[in-house]
Amino acid sequence: MRKKIQYYLDLIIVLTHKELKVRYKSSFLGYLWSIAQPLCLAFVFFLAFKIVMRVQIEDYTLFLIAGLFPWQWFANSLGSSPLAFLNNVSIIKKVNFPRTVIPLTVILQDAFHFLLSIPVIVLFLFIYGKSPSPSWIYILPLLMVIQFFMIFGFSLLLSSVNLFFRDLERMASILLTLLFYFTPILYPETMVPQNFQPLLKFNPVAPIMMSWRNLFLTGAVNPGDIFVSLLYALAALVLGYRVYRSLSWRFAEIL
Repeated sequence: MRKKIQYYLDLIIVLTHKELKVRYKSSFLGYLWSIAQPLCLAFVFFLAFKIVMRVQIEDYTLFLIAGLFPWQWFANSLGSSPLAFLNNVSIIKKVNFPRTVIPLTVILQDAFHFLLSIPVIVLFLFIYGKSPSPSWIYILPLLMVIQFFMIFGFSLLLSSVNLFFRDLERMASILLTLLFYFTPILYPETMVPQNFQPLLKFNPVAPIMMSWRNLFLTGAVNPGDIFVSLLYALAALVLGYRVYRSLSWRFAEIL
């Protein structure tokens, strides 16, 4: 049993390393590209909403960055998950291992980049005269675990179904764009009209993204948001794994 666990851990490390090498092959700037996108988006949204539309949100640049970096992990992992199995056909056919490891390694490399982006958030906190809260020590790992399982569940669902329904790849891209604007990232949840406030609970990403932003900006999170996020993460994990199990026996026909 111990050797089997060690084998899976080694496999995850090797495949994650492979994903990182492929991602930054012939790239001079490397890691900097992973923080360039959310920073550029923050700059564009700052010009559009703070300069042009003049939204009344204090420290709006910091507000944006606190939401865009966690979102990038979610969006990047789910955006690439439909092709997770298709891009690793050669490995799947040659090596006998749990296929769930493949989307898992995609998520791990994006989680790694998210961790490396946290110093950038800390830098902006200091720029705005703030500092990280001691609560980061225990809340940050908790949010990472919840978001990891949520992404893993959705990734299993998308990567499995996309083998049989290739349009899902493009549909997922559109849904991610819609989800981004329906999630309080560019705006606080308090700006949502009162009649629509309850609808935020039906957005599986909203509670976790609000928790990330509140943690980075104030060091405090709403326990209710964490609980709802955990329920969504468990539901996504169960659904994704059940879909994967029901379709995995037909993977050989497709691949």
